[in-house]
Amino acid sequence: MPTAPVIEVAELRKSYAGRPAVDGVSFAVEEGEIFGILGPNGAGKTTTVECVAGLRVPDSGRVRVTGLDPVADRERVVRVLGAQLQESRLQPKLTVREALELYSALYPHPADWRPLAERLGLRERLDTRFAGLSGGQQQRLSIALALVGDPRIVVLDELTTGLDPRARRETWQLVEEVRARGVTVLLVTHVMEEARRLCDRIAVIDRGRVAALDTPAGLIRRAAGATVIGFTPSAPLDDRALRDLPGLAGIARRDGRITLSGTDDTLDAVLSLLARRHLTARRLRVTDATLDDAFLELTEDPA
Repeated sequence: MPTAPVIEVAELRKSYAGRPAVDGVSFAVEEGEIFGILGPNGAGKTTTVECVAGLRVPDSGRVRVTGLDPVADRERVVRVLGAQLQESRLQPKLTVREALELYSALYPHPADWRPLAERLGLRERLDTRFAGLSGGQQQRLSIALALVGDPRIVVLDELTTGLDPRARRETWQLVEEVRARGVTVLLVTHVMEEARRLCDRIAVIDRGRVAALDTPAGLIRRAAGATVIGFTPSAPLDDRALRDLPGLAGIARRDGRITLSGTDDTLDAVLSLLARRHLTARRLRVTDATLDDAFLELTEDPA
């Protein structure tokens, strides 16, 4: 029998001062997956996950976490859900050790915080006060606090903000290890490489609505120019010969070089066209579109 999603969001709406921040968002997260939420600044991502975590009361719609209402059943939801939010702040004089011990005491069966501190590079900072931590160290501590309750679900909002490239990759490995233990991860990110590497599925949210929901590969395939073909023909080739190529999304020229965006069908067709005309494709290069390309096509320019 199919199992119920661990997170269900249906027609979620939330406005501030009459302006909708979230306008009918719906998605479901299956147990054990890393589900990403991607979108531009102000798209409604953080408001959405704050409603999931029970920190915001929706204006309308339905939110369930393991079948529980995050607001009405707040105490029970806290036992299964850990959260690292974008603007997490602690009392400035609290040390790293005190924060980890305090949060551990809030849960009936917490994880051992010492390996977490080691894994996140905080072992040498255990006696440092929160105010004395760098931005990246504060971010690492908030991740540790989200995991210290040994949650079934963890919400991570911009988890690698402020981290250097090495720390970012180590944090990604930690998230993968957490998922390997069966924890479901709801991940909000701006980092395309992070979303592509970690997420099983991604909801792209734009202007408070879900613009697309698919796997990273599926979102890339949706891009109009999922395959980019660049070459310099051995003799002139005008656009009229190219416009009817199947799957063609665009033609660009620069210094005699032609760049086509399209699909695998476009590639096969242009190679056949060149062969029929006895032309050679010099410096032929074929690349796939990226998640960045898909993101730009799915979201509106805020300007």
